[in-house]
Amino acid sequence: MAIYKYSTHLHQYSGQNEGEFDKIYEPGSRSAWSGIYRCIVCGHEAVHTIDKSLPPQNHHVHKSGHGKIQWKLVVSDSPPPS
Repeated sequence: MAIYKYSTHLHQYSGQNEGEFDKIYEPGSRSAWSGIYRCIVCGHEAVHTIDKSLPPQNHHVHKSGHGKIQWKLVVSDSPPPS
């Protein structure tokens, strides 16, 4: 789970594109925002920038029966302009 020390450095986003935090991405795909992405299956986190693909399927290994990696945005920098 992402952690932080100073809550003054973060704020809850409720902007026009807040649905970006609800999208689920496949390994190796591209997302619209940079930030910390979390595998919704196992909780592993990875930093992602929009000029790169999200980590591939072989980035980390799930236990047998847990299914494939699926990424979801947890924390982002400032969202891209609309």
